[in-house]
Amino acid sequence: MSTATQSSGPGTGTADTADLAPVRAESLAAILVAGERPPRPNALQTSLTFGWRAILKIKHVPEQLFDVTAFPIMLVLMYTYLFGGALAGSPREYIQYLLPGILVMSVTMITMYTGLAVNIDIEKGVFDRFRSLPIWRPSTLVGYLLGDALRYTIASVVMLAVGLVMGFRPDGGVQGVVAGVVLLLVFSFAFSWVWTMFGLLLRTEKSVMGVSMMILFPLTFLSDIFVRPETMPGWLQAFVNNNPVTHLSSAVRGLMEGSWPATQIAWSLGWAGVLVAVFGPVTMRLYNRK
Repeated sequence: MSTATQSSGPGTGTADTADLAPVRAESLAAILVAGERPPRPNALQTSLTFGWRAILKIKHVPEQLFDVTAFPIMLVLMYTYLFGGALAGSPREYIQYLLPGILVMSVTMITMYTGLAVNIDIEKGVFDRFRSLPIWRPSTLVGYLLGDALRYTIASVVMLAVGLVMGFRPDGGVQGVVAGVVLLLVFSFAFSWVWTMFGLLLRTEKSVMGVSMMILFPLTFLSDIFVRPETMPGWLQAFVNNNPVTHLSSAVRGLMEGSWPATQIAWSLGWAGVLVAVFGPVTMRLYNRK
């Protein structure tokens, strides 16, 4: 019995040793290349994946929706009841002019959070992992912009709902309102490239916010959002009439009124194209060098 046990011991040890023998490099390479390589994801797939990642971040941190819910409501209520009686005779009359402009102002200001999110991920080292993936390089940045489009849509719906309760009645109907919101989303997507560039260029989150506000305040307040340019001094009208935010708010207002202003729509889309053409390549250059 003991002899059998001893003879079986070495046999078992030999088998175990054979199983654990090191694999030659040539054999390992042959095993790795033998299997079919999965197809590389295309640009649309990777962009949508990163867009879904941005949406999931909102899901796990719902406080991020404060700026697209409470902030727009506060703006509509404050400006309508503070200035409505003085500028249009009554808040109900003023909101017909104000709401499309405030909608543009709110969504335009929210776009700066794209740059903040990019800057935060850079500080955490997340982008270093993304760059190691075999994917279309711009998809990480495009994903941020697609995810933030949901925030812009939520802000638009919230403001329109509050406006309807307060007496806003768009003559353009549902078609005009939807067209105005779509135009606003297109412009906001393009405008977000500016803040994405600053998110890559500047070192801290506070720096990104400071520069963003310094640019956004003149663009939004020196426009036709609150009053018509004809009521302003002549020297100020020159800037206001050529302000891209003025073109956008005039186009959105016209669409919601049912007039479909072709010139203002063309200007808005033109500005969107210029923003992408200029800041898109600059942003990608900074991203590749980061």
